[in-house]
Amino acid sequence: MSKSRISELLAGSTQGDTHALNELTALLYTELRDIAAALLSRERSDHTLQPTALIHEAYLRLVGSPDVAWDGRTHFLGYSARLMRQVLVDHARARTADKRGGGAIRIELNEAAGAAPMRDVDTIALDRSLTKLERLDERHARIVELKVFGGLTNDEIAEHLGMPQAAVRRAWTACRMWLRREFDARNPA
Repeated sequence: MSKSRISELLAGSTQGDTHALNELTALLYTELRDIAAALLSRERSDHTLQPTALIHEAYLRLVGSPDVAWDGRTHFLGYSARLMRQVLVDHARARTADKRGGGAIRIELNEAAGAAPMRDVDTIALDRSLTKLERLDERHARIVELKVFGGLTNDEIAEHLGMPQAAVRRAWTACRMWLRREFDARNPA
């Protein structure tokens, strides 16, 4: 797929062209499916959503959302990941309402081998923590969202946010520590 074609489709979808959005989604479907599969791999084994359903739910929200001026492929994928996060949180809330204690997923916040693993984290708790982090530092919250829900690399995040790669690495380290403290404070072992 050519970068110029993706740029054309991004521009078209920004102007409300649903055909461009449909073609863009089709071209990036493999990457969207990888993001959805990664998110769902952290879910409980009996989760009812499948990657395709998660993508479709996110797509419906994308079509129903106000026009977004896409700033490249990474921006589109990051926004799609945010929508998938919202779908999973809504799904977890519905499940929790049906059955108290539902919605637990495993979120891996470690990249270094040998780092202490995080415990299983509840989808709703992670969403609350991200909302809190967003009030403290919007950019840090965005980095976590792009990394955990979007599956983007530090390089892609740096490009998307217009930050140096070293700054993204430092921010990601700080975010992991902050989230660990948040989870530990909420759920002492």
